[in-house]
Amino acid sequence: MPDAVVIGAGPNGLVAANVLADAGWNVHVLEEQPEPGGAVRHDRGVHPDFVNDLFSSFYPLAAASPVLAGLRLHEHGLRWSHAPSVVAHPLTDGRCAVLDRNLDTTAASLDGFAPGDGAAWRHLHDLWESLQPDLLDALFTPFPPVRATARLALRLRAAGGLRTARSLLLPVRRMGEEEFRGEGGRLLLAGNALHADLAPESAGSGGFGWLMAMLGQSHGFPVPVGGSGALTRALAARLRVRGGQVRCGQRVTEVVVRGGRAVGVRTADGEAVGARRAVLADVSVPALYGGLVPAEHLPTQLMNDLKRFQWDFATFKVDWALDGPVPWQAEHASRAGTVHLADGVDELTRFAAQIAMREVPDRPFLLFGQMTTSDATRSPRGTESAWAYTHIPHDVRADAGDEGITGQWNAKEQELMADRMERQVERFAPGFRSLIRARRVLAPPTLQSLDANLVGGAINGGTTALHQQLFFRPLPGTGRPETPVPGLYLASSGAHPGGGVHGAPGANAARAALRRHRPPGRAALQRLLARRDRTGAPR
Repeated sequence: MPDAVVIGAGPNGLVAANVLADAGWNVHVLEEQPEPGGAVRHDRGVHPDFVNDLFSSFYPLAAASPVLAGLRLHEHGLRWSHAPSVVAHPLTDGRCAVLDRNLDTTAASLDGFAPGDGAAWRHLHDLWESLQPDLLDALFTPFPPVRATARLALRLRAAGGLRTARSLLLPVRRMGEEEFRGEGGRLLLAGNALHADLAPESAGSGGFGWLMAMLGQSHGFPVPVGGSGALTRALAARLRVRGGQVRCGQRVTEVVVRGGRAVGVRTADGEAVGARRAVLADVSVPALYGGLVPAEHLPTQLMNDLKRFQWDFATFKVDWALDGPVPWQAEHASRAGTVHLADGVDELTRFAAQIAMREVPDRPFLLFGQMTTSDATRSPRGTESAWAYTHIPHDVRADAGDEGITGQWNAKEQELMADRMERQVERFAPGFRSLIRARRVLAPPTLQSLDANLVGGAINGGTTALHQQLFFRPLPGTGRPETPVPGLYLASSGAHPGGGVHGAPGANAARAALRRHRPPGRAALQRLLARRDRTGAPR
């Protein structure tokens, strides 16, 4: 019998398993899919000569994560690659805002929109340099991060105190207006904010856009050489070296609760796998509570709160094999790994408003990935492996594009939406469609079928909005990996700090399990012995 069973071999599950194995635990990881990785996998399913990432591709949070750095995955084959520039946001008039790892290059790009905006960007970067160590410590440690928060409070006070805190809580539209005279800086902040399900007018979207932009400025948006699955392979290889097991094709259907605590799991084929010490669940919050764990073992209030749990937006993705580089009207976009496609902040607001009204956007905001530009191994020389995704509502009520898309996502609707996305690319890169050798459409039901955690195509484990963060994540009063069932820990992106490939939820859950089983220290042992002396208990 293993010491711990981990449900799910996504990045968080594999990180959790590695942390436990480092402590000498015997760990079994059970994965429903035929291969590990969750949303960190690649294949050659678009065209045999092209590598395409199935889900996630760029990993700024992984590059900044002390959790992943501590695993030393380069010793297990992981190598990173960068595009010449990090992010580009072109406009249809040919102008282009560029985020580059070279601060001078970014500043010069923004000065091209309005003189002085380069200095404003440098000011935001100075703030980042001041706050980064303690901010990342607070982000990647269990809630509440008391020590990191105390240090961060001191740094915030030195950096402007309440005025700085106010700026980071602003909607990204307002933050951009306060910080920049021209469109360039505003576009970089707003486009990065919309990596999550945050509208330009959402409170806190300014801070999120600033965080993502500054991660790109300092760490870039790197990709694993050879495909995103190289990160998964390194995690799995490291675990095997330490004696852990990953078993694929094993769908867990129940967390076994006996005597009020989690003692193992049961799989779809009826196999019972016991766990001496802990069960860690890299699964979505609704799948765990009332799903794998029957409601009878959970507090009534938790089940009531679960009814208010909010998913992040649904996602629609298209992968392409292109016969040549994308013919961007703005030349600077050709050097960026990630390209944001919306013709200004107003178009971003229009896009978010349509989703809020449960309409399929007519001009979808696209995150466009140029993978061969980022990693030359992804396709033959002179070609491009590319993708784009956009957000859509889970519950479609209307089609703002007047093509009758209903959200059923049958074959016809998938092709209509993919064509709409390609027309959006054509606005910024005329002639794009003539380069398409092959394409693959990944609609929300397809994404969920490939990874059960991506419910309805939601990729963040729950909304990034403030009302479901910190001690509200995943539900009010939680925020830690411990669950109401002793011995069971939430290790997915549904837990603090949320989505992104950084491993923090998995590491936090593993460390919580280790704390629970840590031998008492000398002082604690002396207190225990003294208590036994007072009660007359045998020693």
